[in-house]
Amino acid sequence: MASIWRYILAGLGLAALLVGILAVVYLTAPRPAQVAGPDTSRSKTTANGLFVASFEPEHGVVREGELQSWLLTLKTTAGAPVEGAAITVSGGMPQHNHGLPTSPQATDYLGDGRYRIDGIKFTMSGWWQLSFAISAAAGSDSVVFNIVI
Repeated sequence: MASIWRYILAGLGLAALLVGILAVVYLTAPRPAQVAGPDTSRSKTTANGLFVASFEPEHGVVREGELQSWLLTLKTTAGAPVEGAAITVSGGMPQHNHGLPTSPQATDYLGDGRYRIDGIKFTMSGWWQLSFAISAAAGSDSVVFNIVI
């Protein structure tokens, strides 16, 4: 009977040793770099630095599967509203390689540099991009906003 206990204790010791070795290997193994998600900031300087653009849903909520309006606010770097801008909108889902299901357009100038963008529809959850080409008195520029639904 004593020899059975020796085998059991030896087996438990060996198991404890293996668990310890596996723990050391796991804790010291190199980790893959964390892939950062897209920049989802709602305010940024345009690509050429001519404007500061902000983008938000008109009613404060991002909704999937519904047509909605968003507000694009354009200011100069000095903070003055950009009036009379011509804006074109494009975009899509970069990870799925498809464009937008609708053709959003700047429909109204609301004053103070705010433009209503109508016809935005996010048909599924995931990472969406909306790109704006802006032409105003100060020049032409562009900005891209990332939206994760």
